[in-house]
Amino acid sequence: MAKILSQEEIDALLTTVSGSEKSGESGSGAGGLDGRSVIVYDFKHPNRVSKDQLRTLENMHDNFAGHISSVLSNMMRAMLDVDLVSVDQITYSEFIMSLMSPSCTFTFTAEPLEGACIIDFNPTLTYAFVDRMFGGSGKVLDAGRELTFIERALMNRIVGVVYKELEDAWVQICPIKVKQVSLETHPQFVQIVPPGETVIVVSFQMKLLQSTGLMTICFPYVALEGVIIRLSAQNWIDATKKKSQEKDTAVNRENLLQLAVPMNAVLARTDVTIGEFLNLKIGDIVTTDHRINREVDVYVEAKRKYSGRPGLVGKKRGFVITRIYEHIGKE
Repeated sequence: MAKILSQEEIDALLTTVSGSEKSGESGSGAGGLDGRSVIVYDFKHPNRVSKDQLRTLENMHDNFAGHISSVLSNMMRAMLDVDLVSVDQITYSEFIMSLMSPSCTFTFTAEPLEGACIIDFNPTLTYAFVDRMFGGSGKVLDAGRELTFIERALMNRIVGVVYKELEDAWVQICPIKVKQVSLETHPQFVQIVPPGETVIVVSFQMKLLQSTGLMTICFPYVALEGVIIRLSAQNWIDATKKKSQEKDTAVNRENLLQLAVPMNAVLARTDVTIGEFLNLKIGDIVTTDHRINREVDVYVEAKRKYSGRPGLVGKKRGFVITRIYEHIGKE
């Protein structure tokens, strides 16, 4: 039989429920239940790349921006400023909708990364490049038309330089080989991944004389998935340090190769007394224990390094190396 609650018991229950709701409201404002912080998570836009990995991509492409600025400035014969704007992870559909049409959109592969990636040049930037490469002042042209065949060939040349610098930027994380797939003027026709797939979008602002535009690189998450574990701050530091050490080693080796060292071939040795040495005259014969057919020792910086046979090279004396000692000074 069900128990019937009294009025006092009902009031007590209502009081308890009211107190719990107030405690929950205050707890959520102070960090959530049991002191735990509450983080808003959007299931439509999952963060598949951590902040640390995004920071590594940001550092890598910041260096890339500096290199591409120098190379393209020489190519354009004018100062070109390239600044990294952002590194974001969004859906592919959002990325495509952010691009203008008509545009200059290149798709490329970067083995061993899987799938295809995208480089897009804003129309304003594209036509500024075209104008400057044909001897103009880099002024803003009509950006509402598609590229001609000649302009496409010109942009292929420019993006080839970008590909080379991109390969150099990635060498510390994963050596890649970039190969162009296609050039499209309507980005909505480019489908490298499903619309809801996560992509990493790296945006650069380029300023050429009076024109300013964006260059955008899109890496699908499926392309980065195989190397995502390498995109950590520690791995980036270790790779940078290793590259610096290798560069220093190469420079030191190149410098050492230019140094001159004395090399001497000792034909014979003998022992004489001080008296015999002081009584030597022109025409005297000094005998040694070195046979004529025996090899001579060759010394580098007073350390025995080679053995050889003496002879003549033209009108000059020389020797033929017949043996190399593995360690200088080894007897």
